[in-house]
Amino acid sequence: MTSNHLNIWNKCLEVIKDNTSEQSYATWFKPIVPLSLHNQVLTIQVPSMFFYDWLEDHYIDLLRKTIKRFLGPDGKLEYSILMDSSDQSYTMVMPGSNHNNIKNPIGRPAPENLSQSPINPFVIPGLKKLQIDSQLNENYTFENFIEGDCNRVARQGGLAVAKNPGKTAFNPLLIYSGTGLGKTHLCHAIGLEVKRLHPDKTVLYVQAEQFTNQYVTASKNKNLNDFVHFYQMIDVLIIDDIQFLAKKTMTQETFFHIFNYLHQNNKQLIITSDKFPADLQDMEPRLLSRFKWGLTADLQTPDVATRSAILRDKLYSNGISLPDEIVNYLATNVRTNVRELEGVMISLVAQSSLNKKAITIELTQQILDRFLRNSVKEVSVEYIINIVCDYFNIPLEQLALKTRKRQVVEARQIAMFLAKKYSNASLATIGKQCGNKDHATVHHACKTVADRLDTDKQFKVMMADLEKKISM
Repeated sequence: MTSNHLNIWNKCLEVIKDNTSEQSYATWFKPIVPLSLHNQVLTIQVPSMFFYDWLEDHYIDLLRKTIKRFLGPDGKLEYSILMDSSDQSYTMVMPGSNHNNIKNPIGRPAPENLSQSPINPFVIPGLKKLQIDSQLNENYTFENFIEGDCNRVARQGGLAVAKNPGKTAFNPLLIYSGTGLGKTHLCHAIGLEVKRLHPDKTVLYVQAEQFTNQYVTASKNKNLNDFVHFYQMIDVLIIDDIQFLAKKTMTQETFFHIFNYLHQNNKQLIITSDKFPADLQDMEPRLLSRFKWGLTADLQTPDVATRSAILRDKLYSNGISLPDEIVNYLATNVRTNVRELEGVMISLVAQSSLNKKAITIELTQQILDRFLRNSVKEVSVEYIINIVCDYFNIPLEQLALKTRKRQVVEARQIAMFLAKKYSNASLATIGKQCGNKDHATVHHACKTVADRLDTDKQFKVMMADLEKKISM
């Protein structure tokens, strides 16, 4: 019944909205217009071929699962694409992808609103090693992980591990950084390179949250031995976002034994975290001590040159061409992380395609202003250091000098305190950018400033003034 297409699509949108970010939903799904429903085929109109390509590349699994939920197993999707030529406008109808094997998007848990429940791999009957799905994203390779001063140690360490997994001093390899700086990309790249160089190795990527859920299920079903045995079969185990094991004592205990077994048998462990190991809260000390056995490397905020290179690579891989002045403008003005840089780029190209406008500096400024207004305010350590040095009239290079001048020491401590408060950088990263200090020095500086805020009213007024400048 064709009259039902609006109702079906609105139900689909409810599920899609719950499983995408607000920005992605507004950019990619709001402009879609449902046209018809015939023989379990829902036809939707999209504004351009670019929209069609992007939906097929990035959201087809979510769309397919949602369509099948409301239209049944025979439900299908069809696109009506608005096309422009030099003399007329017309539409082109394209079928949606029809793959039999459906996987959850890598890095995102199965949508809660969908009826299909995830299957824990360790309870598959007759499990054999070769049946284990690595869960790696084929798009996250070393080729498109741009190297710069911000990530060189981590990238080179990852390459060394990929060439000789389990047999280097980099075991475990722990990669840490703030949000959106490439931790997940890098560990997927390592896993893919291991599979390319060592096809006999079993590689598994798993998020710590997923590991925890599997542990809970195994405990309820009284098959913890199967759970542990499954993970002991892995040659290269990648655990993403280890901080999610915090406060989960029994899960940490189980992971501790899995870690020991793999390490003693020369299996490779790769772990990511949002903090330096010593800064992780509510983790077992003996587990933290093992994280320090190998190489611990951080990913820092990329500089302008690296951001430009990253942006050009992403544009090339998506078949998009932008003028150099636009690329340079974006790289200069989006300083926080790679994920936000990519988000602005996508929004810019999408709006250009949707409104049929040329991409100019003016349009870029509009999109950037709107995007940053809708984003949570986050600033870089570099930006905070500049604000503090300007406030105290201290040259930037003096902050890195070993000096006991009171004004310089005070400025450095304040910069560390504000960087911890306003950026996603780890204490080790903050210390490195504030005169090559270690994380313990940063921790002491933050405590010193916090104590002064509690006892010194004049100092508190000065800090409020500084924070106002950072938030502007």
